[in-house]
Amino acid sequence: MVERVIAACDGAAKGNPGPAAWAYVVADSAGVPQRWESGALGRSTNNIGELTALQRLLTATDPAAPLEVRLDSTYTRDAVTKWLVGWKRNGWKTAAGKPVANQELIQSIDALLEGRDVTFVYVAAHQVDGDPLNAIADKAASDAARTQESAAGTAADLPVPDPVSAPAARPARAASSAAAARKKAGSGGSRTLAARYPGTCPCSRPYAKGDKITKVGATWGHPECAPAHA
Repeated sequence: MVERVIAACDGAAKGNPGPAAWAYVVADSAGVPQRWESGALGRSTNNIGELTALQRLLTATDPAAPLEVRLDSTYTRDAVTKWLVGWKRNGWKTAAGKPVANQELIQSIDALLEGRDVTFVYVAAHQVDGDPLNAIADKAASDAARTQESAAGTAADLPVPDPVSAPAARPARAASSAAAARKKAGSGGSRTLAARYPGTCPCSRPYAKGDKITKVGATWGHPECAPAHA
């Protein structure tokens, strides 16, 4: 019995479109990385990078071995698991009657999948506790896109993923809460309204009809006088 192979593939484009690349990493049945490869694509899109990564991975693995592919591209996943059947039935046209984008790449992937046992697993990218194979493929693709140089290696020289920081707290929300608290304190915690009649504030200064007033102590007066009578 041929052991299952676990792998991850990823694409990158610095600018989308911009300098692009693809990469994959192949592991054993326990998920331990064994080899990897990346390739530059010149100026291209992220979707082409993602599709090319899957195409190269399928080409570089044994068709007789069950394959688990981990990827962070919902476009690539859905293209081969959801939309492909409909596109073929419609003569490689979308539901809107337009030609399928990146058709040649997707047709190549379709041919490579024929008769193979391939499972696609979506994994979120750039997570603190994310999938390690995806992180390696992401780093390899990003490096190749940046340098426009292809590379390959084994477990001895795996690309080292960049560290991922935990999401930061939301200081803006805290600042807004503080501002609201200051506003509430400045108005004595009471709402303001337009005076229906003229009157006199506890500060002995009058206010006219239509002026903004608020509760000042037990009566009504200027909003700026409210804190002194809180």
